[in-house]
Amino acid sequence: MTEPDDRPAGPPEHLANLPGMDLVRRALEEARGAARSQGKEVGRGRRSPGVRRSTPQGGRRWSGPGPDRRDPELLGSAADELAKTRGWKPRVAEGAVFAQWATVVGEQIAEHAEPTTLRDGVLSVAAESTAWATQLRMVQAQLLAKIAAAVGDGVVTALKITGPVAPSWRKGPLHISGRGPRDTYG
Repeated sequence: MTEPDDRPAGPPEHLANLPGMDLVRRALEEARGAARSQGKEVGRGRRSPGVRRSTPQGGRRWSGPGPDRRDPELLGSAADELAKTRGWKPRVAEGAVFAQWATVVGEQIAEHAEPTTLRDGVLSVAAESTAWATQLRMVQAQLLAKIAAAVGDGVVTALKITGPVAPSWRKGPLHISGRGPRDTYG
């Protein structure tokens, strides 16, 4: 008496002489036909019930030369989209004024003036000398246009340009109002 063989049976006679992939295709077609004859729904490929396909029936499943929603996204555009959805866009634009200061206004101006604060659309800029402060006040409109082009309209609406701060003669917590120190040596 022979024991049953645990090895899988070979292909049926009518499929035995087909080469590799033709054999697989024909066997799959026959299995689908048998399933249909039993009243079962037969689809293409495996998927869980209730899960929709990502592409329409017969649509392409590969990424071609054009843009596709599955293509990798640039980090900058992903961060921009995150800032937009979270409502951080105004704060990011304000930070961009400080981060891009040298590229927006130019290297020469950036060497002699720097932004200090931005509140309610007013950008405070500290110049290293009174001459630079005067120059910046004269080109204030051009600076505002450059800033608006770089970070967007409405982020910076006005500039407050200050020169260096002079030393104060006011010393201590108590102060007597008056004209201050004068030449008293006579």
